[in-house]
Amino acid sequence: MGDRGPQDDRDAGGQAPAPRPRPRAAGLRRRPRRLRSRAGEGHRDLRRPPPPSDGHPLGTRQRRGGRRPGPHERGRRRPGPHPRVIATLPYGPATLTATLPDRAAVLSNEEPPGLAPIDDLDGAVRAALAEPVGLPRLGELVRPRAAVLIAFDDGTVPSYGPIRGVAIRAVLDELGAAGVPRANVRLICANALHRMFTPDELGRLVGEDLVREFGPRLRCHDAEDPANLVDLGATSAGGYPVEVHRAVVESDLTVYVNACYFRGFSGGWKSVCVGLSTYRSIKIHHTPDGMSMSLHANRMHALLDEMGRHLEARTGRRVFKIDTVAAGPFATARVFAGSVEATRRAALTTLETLFPPRRGLAHRQFDVFVYGVPDWSPYAIWSTTNPILTLVSSGLGYLGGVIEALGRPGCTVIMATPAPDRWDTARHPAYREVWERVLPVTRDPYRIMREYADAFAARPDYVEQYRHAFAFHPVHAIMALYPLKRLARVGRVIVAAPEDPRVPRHLGFEVAASVEEAIRQAETTHGRDCAIAYVKQSTTGETPCEGATP
Repeated sequence: MGDRGPQDDRDAGGQAPAPRPRPRAAGLRRRPRRLRSRAGEGHRDLRRPPPPSDGHPLGTRQRRGGRRPGPHERGRRRPGPHPRVIATLPYGPATLTATLPDRAAVLSNEEPPGLAPIDDLDGAVRAALAEPVGLPRLGELVRPRAAVLIAFDDGTVPSYGPIRGVAIRAVLDELGAAGVPRANVRLICANALHRMFTPDELGRLVGEDLVREFGPRLRCHDAEDPANLVDLGATSAGGYPVEVHRAVVESDLTVYVNACYFRGFSGGWKSVCVGLSTYRSIKIHHTPDGMSMSLHANRMHALLDEMGRHLEARTGRRVFKIDTVAAGPFATARVFAGSVEATRRAALTTLETLFPPRRGLAHRQFDVFVYGVPDWSPYAIWSTTNPILTLVSSGLGYLGGVIEALGRPGCTVIMATPAPDRWDTARHPAYREVWERVLPVTRDPYRIMREYADAFAARPDYVEQYRHAFAFHPVHAIMALYPLKRLARVGRVIVAAPEDPRVPRHLGFEVAASVEEAIRQAETTHGRDCAIAYVKQSTTGETPCEGATP
């Protein structure tokens, strides 16, 4: 596994032979035979927005005729054939159909319906700028010929419509009306420790016209460039170091364009205090326990709020924010402008109607979770996924939040994914070394953070690639392992239908030839009547608000 090149293991597609295969011998590369590739379904266009939910609420059992069992029927099997739950799971670039026991509950992880896209996006942005919340209009915050920074979300933020460019142009017009020439404005892509983006890629994010017009005044943030970083000291309460791009400190006004809220994870002060910051600041909250998607009492954003207040106090200037709520990966549903705090409150108020707390959506806990993992990650934009991104970052991270909310201690996770042994050593150069050197030693994310994070963050070869070759910062490969904390609650992880069983086994995960076989394995631990949850999600390769590869 360790001596293959990044191009050797690309999936060339496959036929749909007979069902019920056995796991292939190590080294053989064939698409698992439980994959049913129907016409028009086997390889979907991953850029399409997700289809609407089929309406199954979280905790609803899917049965023939829609009848729910009476109290006397629950927990016992009736004679004769039993209905089954037919699950269509994301499976790499395709889908996999599995038959689950009739007792399986359907938990929806799909984007709920309810938010329609804005028809006139430009008009909505300009209307928000005309009536900001928590701050005066832009024209009242700057003097003529002021120096202004406009920062914007990078390509890992999964919004692939025109919102970045539309918002930037509207801000430029409002600044121009206040006497600020466009030559006094800089644009910075807030990529933090993510990779920088090429001019062509930036053109796809904000528009080729802005790339041509701004030229060298449009840059990506470099978290390792000491000449363009400023240390603002530590916060008074927690003593957290706040380092930020020099342009934030030296500009008369900073405007930030947020392209999408991913539940409670993104937006707010995360935009500036992460997107335009350094590893020294980011490592304070990017820990196994620090990151959170909660809309309420979000521990990560409580810390970021403290950093943001410190930043504004030290610079003596407010940050003007444009926050948005998406209507799928290619459209925008809501636009808010004003202070960082006020726009985040407005965005979260909207999101509360869509995403009630996970713990309140089911009134019991589960022994087994079943879901698929698509061949997609926010960190693989214009690149490819790898085993860490698929099995840990997505499989246990983005898709695994329901485990802590609804899983019994010692529960089993069944994830269907081909998980190919594939590595993009240009965009993710440190990932393979972390896979081969760190994971054989430990899967404890706290030990990984203590013993490896600082060392990888300082690796000069990988830092050079981050700064000059459009590669992810080396410490990102370490942080991508932090969702391994879920293993403290999970007893078993079974990967169904992997291309190469050695890949999941490298993580200590088990393998099965099919989802059905994985369930039988889980029943040996939890019993034949164990509580099973099928986590239903989009089968277009997209997760809620995470979008598809543009």
